[in-house]
Amino acid sequence: MMKNTLNQIAAELKKANTVLLYPHVIMDGDTLGSSIALCIALRKLGKQAYILIEDDIPGYLTFLEKDYCTYDQEIIDRPDISISVDCSDIERFFKRKDKFLMGKRSICLDHHRTNNFFAELNYIDENIAATGEIVFHLINEMGVEVDVEMAEAIYTAITTDTGNFQYTNTTKTTHLIAAELFEIGIDLEKISVEVYQNIRHEKLKIMNEVIGTIEMVCGGKADIAYVTQKMLQKTGALMEETEGIIETLRNISGVEISAFLKENSENEIKVGLRAKTYGDVSVIAQSFGGGGHKKAAGCTIHAPLEEAKKQIIAAVVAHLEG
Repeated sequence: MMKNTLNQIAAELKKANTVLLYPHVIMDGDTLGSSIALCIALRKLGKQAYILIEDDIPGYLTFLEKDYCTYDQEIIDRPDISISVDCSDIERFFKRKDKFLMGKRSICLDHHRTNNFFAELNYIDENIAATGEIVFHLINEMGVEVDVEMAEAIYTAITTDTGNFQYTNTTKTTHLIAAELFEIGIDLEKISVEVYQNIRHEKLKIMNEVIGTIEMVCGGKADIAYVTQKMLQKTGALMEETEGIIETLRNISGVEISAFLKENSENEIKVGLRAKTYGDVSVIAQSFGGGGHKKAAGCTIHAPLEEAKKQIIAAVVAHLEG
């Protein structure tokens, strides 16, 4: 699916003076870790580079941020290059897309097979575990030495997008890159504690509330759960603290597809979808205007929670029984 080469993209970046990077909303370790590593590399080359964000950095990732991210869309008037990082389409950074399009040139780095090649230069590899892998190779192509800070950002990108190397998107190459990052000198204990052993009590409370909503469908081959704004208020949890719950839903014996609905507002429901072996949740997500991978995808439904739930259940059942 690669439209351009990393050599071409590296050449464009080396010519630029100003660069803005765009991670997707509801940031995860891959989009932020990849963006930070690339931002550091660009600054090492003497570029003025920033990561433009529109939502808060999740608590478990704040250890990566050291004055790379900004909410200020005017920090660079018209960047030489706008870079989308780990975004399958331009709606993944909706509030910043106009700024993205103001870039003199645009680049997309991604690994989602549903990517619609919305930038001028696109490097899309659906066969890799994380966009962090692309960034690792791109930085080498740019001739920048990967230092410990960059290595830790890339490792965070890879470990989070592979479920700590559990998911089937993990390849030999993934492990070889991780080995190189160890050689550079990453602090595995620090990363593991920050990413996996750093949860608030409120996260456990919201997990308990969500588990109470689980509904088994399609004879136990699928399950669905949800979180509402009232549940967040009751527990004091943040929406970001529901991350990872969908993987727990998928872990239930006999379940092939899991769906997790997040009520952002009364008529905006974010839907996460996961498959275990043979299901293809990207197909389901695309039917609702979303996208993603075969085993991990998502979409947004503009309807009340109960209506969105009915639509998702019907789509999941149709997929499993079709």
